[in-house]
Amino acid sequence: MQIAEFMTAIKQLADEKGLSEETILDAVESALAAAYRKDYGKSGQVIKAKLDVSNNSLKIWRALNVIADDEEITNSEAQISETEAKKIKKKISVGDQIEFPLETKSDFGRVAAQTAKQVIIQKLREAERKLLYEEFKNKEKKIVAASVQRVEGPNVIVDLGKINGIMLPQDQIPGERYYTGQRVKVWVSEVDETSRGPRILVSRSAVDFIKELFVQEVPELESGSIEITEIAREPGSRTKIAVSTNDENLDPVGSIVGQRGTRVQSVLAEIPNEKIDIILYDKDPEAFVTNALSPAKIDKIKFNKKQKSAKIWVPEDQLSLAIGKGGQNVRLASKISGWTIDIVKEGEERAKKPRTKDVKEEKAEEKTDQIKKEVKKSPPKKRAKRNK
Repeated sequence: MQIAEFMTAIKQLADEKGLSEETILDAVESALAAAYRKDYGKSGQVIKAKLDVSNNSLKIWRALNVIADDEEITNSEAQISETEAKKIKKKISVGDQIEFPLETKSDFGRVAAQTAKQVIIQKLREAERKLLYEEFKNKEKKIVAASVQRVEGPNVIVDLGKINGIMLPQDQIPGERYYTGQRVKVWVSEVDETSRGPRILVSRSAVDFIKELFVQEVPELESGSIEITEIAREPGSRTKIAVSTNDENLDPVGSIVGQRGTRVQSVLAEIPNEKIDIILYDKDPEAFVTNALSPAKIDKIKFNKKQKSAKIWVPEDQLSLAIGKGGQNVRLASKISGWTIDIVKEGEERAKKPRTKDVKEEKAEEKTDQIKKEVKKSPPKKRAKRNK
């Protein structure tokens, strides 16, 4: 066998498949062993092969697993007791393998050749799947560039280069339309290993998708000098992002927005139908809730720590702005702050409360009631008759 020519072919195949030469060589050796067992061995035998490039040779041997003497031999073609093994090789123990060299054959039948071919194909597929899984497992929880390959019912299939990803309905931005060939950025939310290869789920509706888009645009987020503390999102409509920093010389909100809004505009270019509010995070609940309700202005806040709720009074002209369209602003403010928020129009609660009476009024009413009681108890006076 011309091993040198064989290795040249293996190297070319490795370049085409993007696999290592060792991986392909291992697949070929497994195929040669399977072909040898098919033509010259017996079913159940463990036969192995090794290509020695330096000596331009092929070695083939049969292996037997050494088991304990009190253990039952279930496959006589692949197992041997410890006592019998020690008759052949003294320094051997349970769990080892004892090897018997076999005569090298250069001619294989058609069935054996077909078996070898199937083994190589299977081994290479497994190696490719493993390589793809490892590659995309490293990209999990990150943004990657993709193009829409096709739309299958409610699902969108995207081309990630070497493999396809699936964007389920809940991972799509509501109202966003997808068409074949469309280039989009997606968040790799999950990578699972299956018998058919890696299953990759991608998303554009995830909160982390927005966060990673900003990380790509804002170097301060990448370095850690600015942190995105909280995010509340309603995909395709509006997002609120709370940012903070430990550097007194940095303006976190200004850094995220960028000069003339360039950084936030780059993010909006990817999600054009979504509004983004950047607010300053604050450890003080009152300050943070106030920031979360922006752009609305508020007059007063009253917290209920047990119920984790906040009652907020706003001027009448700020009421619709504080609540937002369909209650969106107050809903997102509640999500990002962690407080249940109840908006009250200034003066509304006072009007509902009964007027409190002072002490003088109460005493006067008591005296009036007493007089009325006395009048009812006393007999009516007779009127004098007039003389006609």
